[in-house]
Amino acid sequence: MDQVLQFVDVFLHLDRHLGEWIEQYQQGIYLILFLIVFCETGLVVTPVLPGDSLLFAAGTFAGMGRLNVAMLLLLLSVAAILGDTVNYWIGHKIGPKVFHKENVRFLNKKHLLKAHEFYEKYGGITIIIARFMPFIRTFAPFVAGIGSMTYWRFLMYNAVGGIAWIFSFVLLGYLFGNIPAVKKNFTFVIMGIVVVSVMPMVIEYIRSRRRAKTANADGTAEAE
Repeated sequence: MDQVLQFVDVFLHLDRHLGEWIEQYQQGIYLILFLIVFCETGLVVTPVLPGDSLLFAAGTFAGMGRLNVAMLLLLLSVAAILGDTVNYWIGHKIGPKVFHKENVRFLNKKHLLKAHEFYEKYGGITIIIARFMPFIRTFAPFVAGIGSMTYWRFLMYNAVGGIAWIFSFVLLGYLFGNIPAVKKNFTFVIMGIVVVSVMPMVIEYIRSRRRAKTANADGTAEAE
């Protein structure tokens, strides 16, 4: 329970904790950020790691001159692309077996199925769209590896989506993170980023529920 509370505290107060990590690890912070982004995108068992909010916070510190924005953009883009690549090959190798098991330890089957549905609906462009959706972005490359998408086609979507994601949130933090109103309400800004990020999933869930109800109603009417 204590570990959960500590994780939530880090998530909600990224500005304070990231500042402490920069002081403590200095140049090593780039490796830490690289590993977090890599694991959040590359390991299907770590979708809870901060993504959008961490990038925004890192960009904010770059805007203060405490991190190098060019280094962040380069290293984290590589981490995002490499992470999805690893996730794709994990899905390609072990995905078919995992996907059809009822209970898989350390793996949220609901999120996996949701990513599969998203992939079935939008195809390869899912790899780009999913970059901006927590949880889905962790499972989308895994599902692509399970499916029939060729690696070179996947790599194209992966590179475009990864660079767009990193540049968007790092530069948003760099340009706007140090505005007094944002700095004063940084926790609420982070929460807002999370809410906006998950909204597409919520909307899609509501739509799917409505479609299911409509289909059931039509089926009942036909039966009568």
